[in-house]
Amino acid sequence: MGAALPKQYLELAGRPLLYHTLRQLCACAAIERVFVVLAPGDDFFAQQDWQPFAARLEPLYCGGAARAASVFNGLAAVRDLVDADDWVLVHDAVRPCLPVAALTRLIETLADDAVGGLLALPVVDTLKRADAAGRVIKTEPRDGLWQAQTPQMFRYRALCEALRAIDPAVATDEASAMEALGLQPRLVTGDTRNLKVTYPHDLELAALILERMEKQ
Repeated sequence: MGAALPKQYLELAGRPLLYHTLRQLCACAAIERVFVVLAPGDDFFAQQDWQPFAARLEPLYCGGAARAASVFNGLAAVRDLVDADDWVLVHDAVRPCLPVAALTRLIETLADDAVGGLLALPVVDTLKRADAAGRVIKTEPRDGLWQAQTPQMFRYRALCEALRAIDPAVATDEASAMEALGLQPRLVTGDTRNLKVTYPHDLELAALILERMEKQ
């Protein structure tokens, strides 16, 4: 992002980006508690106003060097508060526009699933594989390809075991850790509005999406 602040604290519609992400999760009656995994030296979270949903929110200052390490550390930190078979949803802090319908669809679809799964969208763009010089090597077939989103939803103990067994540097999401155990997470149709803020212009798009969602 090239910003002075971590992107989850950048302003979006008058609030920190993270505020909108947490608001969507805390508004869901099916979610009992929301844990926020933060870097041990994070000084920004405590400076924000989380009062509207503070009762359901708990910060965990145990983040790791990679996503998988942060998730595993967070799971370890709450082991006395969560049962082995409880569902755990892992969501990117910088996906502030998660529609309620998509979140509900994920939870309801996976409620009785043996493995768990994730929100995702079928790939619709043509995919090109490039060489080191930025030249196209080949066009990749997109049949059967999906773009992973979050939340990703798995049983507590199973997810802990999957993350413990995999190299945190190569597990880019929770589903890939489950796949490494030979399991097949279920793909649940996501939503194009559930974008991950990665580039500066994504903030503008997210602001427009939030504005439209507020009016609905």
